[in-house]
Amino acid sequence: MDSSAVVGSTISEPHNDMEFESHEAAYAFYKEYAKSAGFGTAKLSSRRSRASKEFIDAKFSCIRYGNKQQSDDAINPRPSPKIGCKASMHVKRRLDGKWYVYSFVKEHNHELLPAQAHFFRSHRSSDPLSNDVRMRRRKNSNAVSKLFTANQNVDCLENFVKHQHDKGRSLVLEAGHAHLLLELFMHMQEENPKFFYAVDLNEEHRLRNVFWVDAKGLEDFTYFSDVVSFDTTYFTSKYKIPLVLFIGVNHHIQPTLLGCALIADETIYTFAWLLQTWLIAMGERTPQVFLTDQNEAIKAAVAAFLPGTRHCFCLWHILEKIPKQLEFLGAWHDSFLEKFNNCIYKSCTEEQFDKRWWELVDDFNLRDVEWVQSLYDDRTCWVPTFMKDISFAGLSTSSRSESLNSLFDKYIQVDTSLRDFIEQYRVILEDRHEEEAKANFDAWHETPDLKSPSPFEKQMLLVYTHEIFRKFQVEVLGAAACHLKKENDCMTTTYTVKDFENNQTYMVEWNTSTSNICCSCHLFEYKGYLCRHAIVVLQMSGVFSIPPKYILQRWTNAAMSRHPIGGKMEEVQSKVRRFNDLCRRAIILGEEGSLSQESYYMALGAISEALKQCANLNSSVENGMRPDASSTHVVCNVEKEYQSIITSNNKIPDPKLNTGKKAVRTGMAGRSLGSVENSEGNKGKVSQVEEGMVKDGFQQMVCYSLTLMIAITRL
Repeated sequence: MDSSAVVGSTISEPHNDMEFESHEAAYAFYKEYAKSAGFGTAKLSSRRSRASKEFIDAKFSCIRYGNKQQSDDAINPRPSPKIGCKASMHVKRRLDGKWYVYSFVKEHNHELLPAQAHFFRSHRSSDPLSNDVRMRRRKNSNAVSKLFTANQNVDCLENFVKHQHDKGRSLVLEAGHAHLLLELFMHMQEENPKFFYAVDLNEEHRLRNVFWVDAKGLEDFTYFSDVVSFDTTYFTSKYKIPLVLFIGVNHHIQPTLLGCALIADETIYTFAWLLQTWLIAMGERTPQVFLTDQNEAIKAAVAAFLPGTRHCFCLWHILEKIPKQLEFLGAWHDSFLEKFNNCIYKSCTEEQFDKRWWELVDDFNLRDVEWVQSLYDDRTCWVPTFMKDISFAGLSTSSRSESLNSLFDKYIQVDTSLRDFIEQYRVILEDRHEEEAKANFDAWHETPDLKSPSPFEKQMLLVYTHEIFRKFQVEVLGAAACHLKKENDCMTTTYTVKDFENNQTYMVEWNTSTSNICCSCHLFEYKGYLCRHAIVVLQMSGVFSIPPKYILQRWTNAAMSRHPIGGKMEEVQSKVRRFNDLCRRAIILGEEGSLSQESYYMALGAISEALKQCANLNSSVENGMRPDASSTHVVCNVEKEYQSIITSNNKIPDPKLNTGKKAVRTGMAGRSLGSVENSEGNKGKVSQVEEGMVKDGFQQMVCYSLTLMIAITRL
């Protein structure tokens, strides 16, 4: 990249006519030039005279100059920013003591960051908060837009500043904590260039808001962008650290960290800046549902930056405010909660909700309570009756302790300082990654037991991930404790379902022509899978498979597939079988390939070639093109082998009802990857991975490399 495109007029480029009093003065100039251009600097080399011992030669360069050098036996090598950049300035000393520019290379092979130049080590002062960023916000906007490849204008945020003093607010941090935070950002970005962070400075160039997200969070959002929770609990509860989190959920019902931020206040400007920055990080992709607290500033920011997203309030945020907002009810509190819960959970229609709501308000004389009126005004954002067309994927619960958000509470306490959180941040990421890797390992290494002859259970055995299947299994078994009664016989049939397990009655609406089903328990809306009440209605209606519209891809083993699963469950089950088979073979290949350097290179080459061929083949199929003859020949041969394996060895058995312990799988005798010719010319049989008998060290290696293998087999 040509640095002259971004250098301001106040700092000229180095040229041969320049003179300096010393090599230190020359380096100071080069640093100022680099700061304007947007790159870090380093002293590459210097040379003294043998006679006078004085410096006579010096060379300064971009921090990315040269190539990374590292020994093969390095343990925990430190990340290096070197990528072969040639940008540099070479100065020499004349006989009169003056220094001149001997040579200058201005071209860089990487992006320049003038808006963030003050973050480079060479440009930091002792107090990072007082750093001169050399640019005001108005001048920054174009550079930031260019940096993050998004057409955003920071000036538009000024529309959200209601009071002039809002511009001057800043983060309240302990001495040295801002420096630690920037050190974390620089280190994370050195480890993975996809790490994203952004800072918001006030008019005094002091830190006001900070946002960051790691590369895994960016990847997770690609697959699980349907529901995102914006959790401000730590900020509103006056924790020592003013932290807010963007939280998602993966296909194993595990929370994913989609972004972190430290904010100075709860103004519209702050939330607008934060949402705009988060969108830039996520490549302008927006979630389908955005869950937040009931907050007017957040509501305004979401309306401005997420206009196409369904904005909802977390149910537990509403419920936890009742004791404080309605503390005057006193002894009537329990009576109010009973009628309140009946109103929001058991109203099947909007008309029924309205009737019960106003009866509740009048019974407790709440018409003049402003908060109660705001709840009604925002009813479409939190009342389950209005949520029939969406799913929260388990992120909205009736209490925080039940929510996935609460899993972060073990890392963050009221008195947790920023220094402590920075240390914990890596632990959070490692724990999240390890738990997901283990769940992925279990997904293809084990098969859950069937606990009933239900066709619904058999249908979802290989479709749902283990965690979702077990929860769905509870609903299938619970259907036996339900009794239904048909209330009408219209196009949309209404059933009353008595659940004897909790002694509650629910209303289920079923439309045969559209396959729409809705239960007043709202389990599908809040969890993403059908409830026992809907299952018993389907069963009694002669429907013995879950309608495709009620099988969310995000809960299936195909959640991270590039293609939608559609309505053919056989295809999903077949894909899962192929996926499991490839993963088992990858384990065997990994063990054999790691025994020597030669076998490692052989296995690596085979994987690379197979990956290339698969990508080309899939691309040809997607584009409607005919694959080349060599690929077709390979596929035909492997297909015959695969069908032979399935027929002769029952490699991937059909689901069967298991009433006892899991069947022990055969061992890895011979470590065969498929049917191969042995020395006598006979076909060898494919062996299966033996469950529970994998060596400890090998199993650890598998867990560690699981994500890579899944990425390969997914293609």
